[in-house]
Amino acid sequence: MFEVLDRDGLARIGRFPTPHGTVETPVLLPVLHPLRSRSVVDGPELWSRWGVRALITSSYILYRDARLREEAVAHGIHHVTGFPGTIMTDSGAFQQHAYGHVEVSPPEILGFQDRIGSDVATVLDEFIEPDAPRASATRGVEETIRRSEAARALRGASLLAVPVQGGLFPQLRERSALAASGLGDILAVGGIVPLLERYRFRELVEVLAATRPHLAPEKPVHLFGMGHPMLFALGALFGGDLFDSSSYHKFARRESLLFPEGTVPLAALREEVCGCTLCAERPLLSLAHRPLPERVEHLTRHNLLQCLLEMRRVRQAIREGTLWELVERRATGHPALWAALGETYRHPEVFLPTEPWSRRTFRPIFPASFSRPSVVRFRRALAEYREGFSESRVGPLRALSPAGLATAPALENGPDGPLWEAPTPLGPVPLELTEIYPAGVLLGYPDDWEGLPQEDVHGSADPRTSPIPPSPPGPAEGEANAQRWGQRQVRAILQWTWGQAAARALLEMGLVPQYSRATGRLRQIRHGNVVLFVVGNDGLPRPTFQGGRALSGVLPPPSGRVVAHPDAAPFVAQGRSLFARHVTDRDPRIVPSFPVLVVDGSDGLLGVGVSLLAAHEMTRFTRGVAVRVTAHPSGRSGGSSGAAEPRGGEAGDGETDIGK
Repeated sequence: MFEVLDRDGLARIGRFPTPHGTVETPVLLPVLHPLRSRSVVDGPELWSRWGVRALITSSYILYRDARLREEAVAHGIHHVTGFPGTIMTDSGAFQQHAYGHVEVSPPEILGFQDRIGSDVATVLDEFIEPDAPRASATRGVEETIRRSEAARALRGASLLAVPVQGGLFPQLRERSALAASGLGDILAVGGIVPLLERYRFRELVEVLAATRPHLAPEKPVHLFGMGHPMLFALGALFGGDLFDSSSYHKFARRESLLFPEGTVPLAALREEVCGCTLCAERPLLSLAHRPLPERVEHLTRHNLLQCLLEMRRVRQAIREGTLWELVERRATGHPALWAALGETYRHPEVFLPTEPWSRRTFRPIFPASFSRPSVVRFRRALAEYREGFSESRVGPLRALSPAGLATAPALENGPDGPLWEAPTPLGPVPLELTEIYPAGVLLGYPDDWEGLPQEDVHGSADPRTSPIPPSPPGPAEGEANAQRWGQRQVRAILQWTWGQAAARALLEMGLVPQYSRATGRLRQIRHGNVVLFVVGNDGLPRPTFQGGRALSGVLPPPSGRVVAHPDAAPFVAQGRSLFARHVTDRDPRIVPSFPVLVVDGSDGLLGVGVSLLAAHEMTRFTRGVAVRVTAHPSGRSGGSSGAAEPRGGEAGDGETDIGK
C-alpha cells in the first residue's frame, strides 16, 4: 500500500491510502486530545487553517470517558474530533508508560477502535522501559507479538499499526521488528519516549540502528512520540515516515518555544527572535506580559507552526538530496544531538544498502561530514580501484581537461603508467576519478584547497610522491598525453560503475571522450558519431539506449539489470516507467539512482533507466515506480531529474549494430 515517490537514502517521500484520504510522508501527526476543552487547537482548525491531513488521538482516553465513549460509538471518531481527514488512534501504551497500567484489555481497546471508525488502529503493546532488564524485556516482546497476532486476526483488512519493542537490546529489537513486519500495515517503533524525555539521543540512535534494517521496506515506519522539531531530520534519516507528539502543546504549557535549533523559555527572551507570521502579529516580548491562557494559546500555535515548517524543510531536503547536511546542522544545536550524530556515523551499514549512487552536490558542514556513508562507500571503492596498480604517487594535478593535460608534463605513459593521485578534502583521489561523486561535486572548499596540509598538496612529504618534471611537453607530446589520459578517464569511470572487465571490453570498441568547451569536463563518451554514455555533473556515466546495447553485450546477467514481467515489457519499450510490482528479478547490487538496463525474461533490452528503489526493495513493493526509464528503442529519452543527471538529452543516439 506504500508508494515511494522520491528519496534520499532511507528517507522517503511517500504516500499510502486510508479510508479518509491519502497520507503523504514524512508527516507529523499532531496529537489531538479527545476533549475539545483540553485542546487549544481543535480538529477543524487543524484541517482548515494549518492544512493538517492526518492526526493521532487517544482511543484509551475516549474509552475511559463514558460520555465520549457513547458519542464516539454512535457517531464515530471523526464526528467527535471534528476532523475530516485520516485519524490514527493510540491504544493506551503511553498511559501504561506514564501510570504503570491501563484499565482495558488489548482485544477490548482494539475492538473499540474498530467501532469508532479509526483509520489506523494501534495494538496495545507491552511498553518496555529503556532500562528494563533483559528477562522482562524478552517477556514484553513476546507478549507484544502475541497481542499483535491476535489483533491482526481481529482487524482484518483494516489498517493496523504494530509496535516494535525491545528496550535497548538489539537482538530483541530485531526479533520484534521482523514479527511486526509480517503483521502490521504501519510499523511503529515504540518504547522511545523515555529516551526522548531524558535527551538520551545517542541511545535513541542505537535503537534505530538496531531496528530499521529489519523493518519491511514496503511499509511506513512510525516513530512514536518523536515530536520535537530538532529531531525530525534525524528521524527521517533513519527512515521515519510518521511522527507524532503533543510537544507543541506540552511545551506551550511550560511557556517554552520550540525551534528546530532547540527550546527557548519565553521568560528568557530579550529580543524578538521569531519572524513567523504569528509572532509578527503578536510580538513575543509583549506576549510575556499577557495573562497565562493567552500566552499558552499563542505558544501552542507558534510551536505547531514550527513543527509543520520543519517537516516541510525535511521533505525539501529529501527531494534535494541534502538531508545529511540538514541533520548535521541540527546536531550543532544540542550536545545530546551531537552525540547522536556521532553514533549515527558509527553505523554506515544501516544506510549503505539504500545509499544513493549519486547526489547533486556534497556539502561538508564540518570535518565529521566526511564520515557520511557516501564517503565510506567511496573510500572502499577507491581501495579496490588501487589494487590494479603496482604503485601510486601524489601530485598537484587536479584537472583532466584536454587543455590542462596538453600543457602538463608527461605522466609516464598515461593510462598504463603509475597511479597519479590528486590531494582532495576526501584524501588522495586518482586523477582520473576526481570528477566523480562525491569528490567532483564537493562544495564549500576553495578551489585550491588551502585547508589541506601543504606537504600533501605539493607532494613533498608523501613517500609515494615522485616529483613531476617541471618542463612542459611540446605540442605533439602534449596532445598525445591528453589523448592517453582521456582514454584512462573513460576506462576509469566505466570500471567504477560496471567493473573492470566490462570497462576493458567497452574500451576495445574504440570509444572517444568528448569534453565541454566551457568547463573542460567530460560530457559524453562516443563510438564514432553515436553517443553511448552521457556524463552528468557528478562525473558518472549514464547509458543512452545504444550504450545500453553495448553494456548488455559485455555485462553478464544479472549484472546491471532489472527484469520486467512480460505484461510490462511493451510499455517499458515505449518509455514507460517500470513499476515495482512488475519486477521479476534484479541485480542484487543495485542502489537508488544507479543506471540500470531493463530487460525481458530473455535478456532482451527494453530500455535503460535510473533506479528509484534498492535491489532488496524492488520485489517487496506492490505500488510505485522501481525504475524510471530514460531511453528506449525509439531513441527518445526520458526527462532529467536533476543536475547530477545527464544534460542535453542523448544527442547523436542513432541506430547502430553496437552490442547487438
